[in-house]
Amino acid sequence: MRTITREVAAPVATSHDNRTPVTGDQSSMRALAYRGPGAKAWEVRPRPAIALPTDAIVRITTTTICGTDLHIMKGDVPTVEPGRVLGHEGVGVVEQVGEAVRNFAPGDRVLVSCITSCGRCDNCRRGMYSHCRDGGWILGHRVDGTQAEYVRIPHAGTSLHRVPSTMTDEGAVMLTDILPTGYECGVLNGAVKPGDVVAIVGAGPVGLAALLTAQVYSPAEVIVIDVDEGRLAFARTLGATALSNADGQAAGRVMQMTAGAGVDVAIEAVGTPATFDLCQEIVAAGGHLANVGVHGTPVTLRIDRLWSHNLTVRTGLVDTATTPMLLKAVAAGRVRPQVLITHRFRLSEVMAAYETFGEAAREGAIKVLLFAD
Repeated sequence: MRTITREVAAPVATSHDNRTPVTGDQSSMRALAYRGPGAKAWEVRPRPAIALPTDAIVRITTTTICGTDLHIMKGDVPTVEPGRVLGHEGVGVVEQVGEAVRNFAPGDRVLVSCITSCGRCDNCRRGMYSHCRDGGWILGHRVDGTQAEYVRIPHAGTSLHRVPSTMTDEGAVMLTDILPTGYECGVLNGAVKPGDVVAIVGAGPVGLAALLTAQVYSPAEVIVIDVDEGRLAFARTLGATALSNADGQAAGRVMQMTAGAGVDVAIEAVGTPATFDLCQEIVAAGGHLANVGVHGTPVTLRIDRLWSHNLTVRTGLVDTATTPMLLKAVAAGRVRPQVLITHRFRLSEVMAAYETFGEAAREGAIKVLLFAD
């Protein structure tokens, strides 16, 4: 696996009296903008400003690229308008806060949650922050995101998390999306418990994040299924039983491995009809099927076979309700998501970073990080 590392420059000096950098052009910044399907540009943009009393402005020190960003680039997310700054994951330093933000101040080092929550609406009160009436997944979607030097964070008081001084940016940025996604949508929705046999279909970043967090529950075995031999080899280094489905025969192998019973938990982490079908084929009676993948086409529920299976099927978007707990687990070294980082670039090299991540199989890429210049 090829690892690319770029030397990272020291942070720009800041003045927290006026909440703006003391060097350079204080009215502009550089950002990665979506320009329609297949088109993007690293361009000069106006620096964001406080628009509402609940806003904060964060100077980004570390960000990353998500598979969702690749879907946007393909035109799969029509709600993203041309001109939108992409990115919904990031770590940075608070530069300015609105007058209603009481729990953060300029100078605080924070992680930016991929989910924005007002904390007050009916869905937020139910812990369903992904369905916030004035938030949810909006960064890099309906408002400008984190693949930029600066970002405006709506509802900052409930959408930022303070980063412990002992935690690196590399550890923290993995908590902005993939770790809570793998944990909440995969492990918790799959009700993983000690002694379970767990199958994760898809060895991408989120599937591997599900592997890391499932291991906390001491399952008897975690089987990771993929068609990419490089990612399967990577999964083995993390303690998984890696199983190729390049020939389409993985289901039969899983049933042989489990003496015909199937797995207790099947986690779908790709988002295609074929991978969802595979989960339905291998899940045991009384088991749990947790869907993590983003599906753009319908799937078939095999109710003719599963109606008597006492099966639980769970879907959902990450709420990031577990981020505070996961912060503690990562800070304590109980979970080490930074092992998923394979490539590092300067933020100004974002175009090259997209090329690398877009050719993940060829480049051996799992998670690609971007550091401020």
